[in-house]
Amino acid sequence: MKFTDGYWLMRGGVEASYATEIADVHADDDRFTLYAPVRHVRHRGNTLNSPLLTVECFTPAEGVIGVRVTHHAGAPDPGPSFALHPARDTGSTPDTGGPGEGNPGKVVREGTWLELASGELSVKVDTAAPYRLDFMAEGRVLTSAESRGTGFATTPDGAHHSLAQLSLGVGELVYGLGERFTPFTRNGQSVDIWQADGGTASEQAYKNVPFHLTNRGYGVFVNHPGKVSYEVGSEAVGQVQFSVEDQTLEYYVIHGPRPKDVLERYTALTGRPALPPAWSFGLWLSTSFTTDYDEETVSHFVQGMAERGIPLGVFHFDCFWMRAYQWCDFTWDPEVFPDPEGMLRRLKERGLRVSAWINPYIAQKSSLFAEAKRQGHLVRTPDGGVWQWDMWQAGMALVDFTSQAAREWYAEKLRGLLRQGVDCFKTDFGERIPTEVVWHDGSDPQRMHNYYTHLYNDTVFQVLREERGEGEAVLFARSATAGGQQFPVHWGGDCESTYPAMAESLRGGLSLGLSGFGFWSHDIGGFEGTPSPALFKRWVQFGLLSSHSRLHGSSSYRVPWNYDEEAVTVTRDFTRLKHRLMPYLYRAAQQAAEHGTPVMRPMLLDFPEDPACHTLDRQYMLGDDLLVAPVFTEDGTVDYYLPHGTWTHLLTGERLQGPGWRSERHGFDSLPLLARPGSVIPFAADDEAAVSDWADGVTLRVHPREDGATTVTHVPSPDGSPGAVFRTRQDADGRVTVEAEGTPGGWRVLLTGVRTVDGTEGTVGAPESTPLGVLLTAGTGAERVTAVPVE
Repeated sequence: MKFTDGYWLMRGGVEASYATEIADVHADDDRFTLYAPVRHVRHRGNTLNSPLLTVECFTPAEGVIGVRVTHHAGAPDPGPSFALHPARDTGSTPDTGGPGEGNPGKVVREGTWLELASGELSVKVDTAAPYRLDFMAEGRVLTSAESRGTGFATTPDGAHHSLAQLSLGVGELVYGLGERFTPFTRNGQSVDIWQADGGTASEQAYKNVPFHLTNRGYGVFVNHPGKVSYEVGSEAVGQVQFSVEDQTLEYYVIHGPRPKDVLERYTALTGRPALPPAWSFGLWLSTSFTTDYDEETVSHFVQGMAERGIPLGVFHFDCFWMRAYQWCDFTWDPEVFPDPEGMLRRLKERGLRVSAWINPYIAQKSSLFAEAKRQGHLVRTPDGGVWQWDMWQAGMALVDFTSQAAREWYAEKLRGLLRQGVDCFKTDFGERIPTEVVWHDGSDPQRMHNYYTHLYNDTVFQVLREERGEGEAVLFARSATAGGQQFPVHWGGDCESTYPAMAESLRGGLSLGLSGFGFWSHDIGGFEGTPSPALFKRWVQFGLLSSHSRLHGSSSYRVPWNYDEEAVTVTRDFTRLKHRLMPYLYRAAQQAAEHGTPVMRPMLLDFPEDPACHTLDRQYMLGDDLLVAPVFTEDGTVDYYLPHGTWTHLLTGERLQGPGWRSERHGFDSLPLLARPGSVIPFAADDEAAVSDWADGVTLRVHPREDGATTVTHVPSPDGSPGAVFRTRQDADGRVTVEAEGTPGGWRVLLTGVRTVDGTEGTVGAPESTPLGVLLTAGTGAERVTAVPVE
């Protein structure tokens, strides 16, 4: 929200007040409070008839400094609030421990200077100078709250907006704020954190997160679940401004210094993603939305995939598995699915998991509407009636997840489906939440608009955990806010079947990854419309090199043979490639769960020292070591950037030198898929399914490194437990040594970039020359292989 009219003036009817100086200070060992008038105090009379801002600085965790600015402190706090997990009490949530518990902060006073340090991050203020907060690390200022950096404004409608501005340095770029489909860097954009069902072609977003990070080594989280309005270098070009309609504004500056470190600290505060089950990484096939289908259709699709050799992992039933006008009543349409238990059993016998579409709404025609109304489980209007409208479903009402009884009621309906044989749920919607309503727990409707999705997805995720067991819960969720990363997976929403929509979907996913979300997917082929055969094949490549992969559309099916025979080949080959990459991908998934690093990463995360990577949004890193550049053109041309070093094309073995831009043309059997210099990529032996014994018969693709360091490669077990560990070292003379621990059977080493090998040692079979290099086969129980490659 903009308050100023250019640099000098305010907008009509707006009055703004900013912290001007410091009148008093209260300092403890681990925090301090500043009392800041909004005008200069020259004599005692200036203390009258003028606001005084209370500015509290504290540290909830190492490397994190919180700032809470309050004008009037007497307003009630009806909630909701984000559930944070700090090392000590921030005063924002009631369950974070008492003051001083796990305290990482230290206050130091030197003359008029006051400093609060937490790890390498500190906030400094000169109490005798004009008001200013400097956030510092490694001997430099990261960002500052300057002359207009702390204050409030009132607008013509009488609303009170607390606001903050943090400075931007020259060349500083801003990222994040949720899954946004607008340009990847947020500079110059006005962004409202407000859930909306706007598709992927607008400035609206399904997943709004009041957290941004920059390429300068820090991030900022605004601890407010309601509407947060951002002006990112758009009102004041050298500032990121954020404001809330409230008397208090609380934000956290989070230090890196690397972007991955920022995400690790941010997700420690707001919650790490759960580790999805390994089977969820396989290919999902949907009925699509408004298409006609019954069990015969479903069986035809499943059988068609099997006959064409395309491994399928999950079958998804979209909305019309239930009766029209009755969503959600959690009852299979008896005219279309007369034997749901038998059908689900037959799908399970084919080795499939089953997903079912749900949303948090109850249509009036459903018998559950009367039941939920009678039991008080629906959101109410101020006059005591049930809130309803006709958008989406006729007479639709909304489940009140602020009521524990309503959550249990809703959960029990899901338990019935799980006991029938459903394995997981697509939790659609959750964005169009009304604000002229009354919530069971008295929550503020404005704050609940964004937060509702968190309660919705949490309810469903916990049911899955209880019924399926720890490590088996997975959603396909559309809406989210801060903390929603704990309930994976999320998909990108409704996109058109076009190349620009494919590119905007990727932008949204990369933005979401920089907002703390570890797992992300999208509708392969696009949702609205029907893709051309060429677009479908390009989207299949992209989709099967994403963390999760789903074929889904609106009014047309997404089975590959509906496009052409080559689409069948592309879908089969890239599905099998993903299965072989599962030990690598699941290790990346573990990193997301352990550290908050997304599986699909903007280049910035892995190459922050390379400025050319800071704006790239048409390519990404898939895990630590694979660069993917999807093809967004009809003729197969693609431009992409390679960072420093010798990269190896995973499909052809071609070695390419960076840094620099490349322009290539690829057929449908290929795209830029490049292994990082010095990487060791484990390939599973089994390409029939996502889940197999990945360590048994694993092939290690060893790519030469320049520094001679040892590369440690973990091959986990599908249940997430430790599996095999390989240590690969390359000496200056080209000798490569691989040592193995915990291998259940034989394993292989593929040395890329060479065609012959001399001087092999250890328990190995005869070297076999392949188009990708030289393959050495180790016998069962072998612990060491050494080879000297000769060009």
